Amino acid sequence: MAAPEGNKFAVGNNGGRPPIFESPEAMVVKITEYFDSCTLKRITDEEGEEDVYYGEPLTVTGLALYLGFESRQSLYDYEKKEEFSFIIKKARLTVENGYEKRLASRNPTGAIFALKNMGWADRSEIKHEGMIAGILNLDPMSNDTSNESASKDSGT
Repeated sequence: MAAPEGNKFAVGNNGGRPPIFESPEAMVVKITEYFDSCTLKRITDEEGEEDVYYGEPLTVTGLALYLGFESRQSLYDYEKKEEFSFIIKKARLTVENGYEKRLASRNPTGAIFALKNMGWADRSEIKHEGMIAGILNLDPMSNDTSNESASKDSGT
């Protein structure tokens, strides 16, 4: 239902929520504030291990909340705006880099899970190199499984 004629609250309202950030520069300031507030620092524990962190870890959800969004999806939707795309992609890459660095810790399970949700995958690639000697007759209709070409070459 449209607003009644003369409704002063409808004047200039194009629908939808007003944007959180009017400019990319304003978003960069807030993203930098978030990263500065979450700086992870290494400290040495009693055994001399430098694997204990304190501070908030960088997360996409934390970034979205800090920027004033109500969901990660809202952050992803903002990324579709051309003027904000590069900024948000770089911020997400910075968060991903934080998870990647945690892979070297004593317990990287959470980082592995997060990176898999960011498109990473466990993959093993095996490269086979070398020559196959002779040609086998692999015709399923034939009972002969001998190497015919090797027999012909040897004169038997």
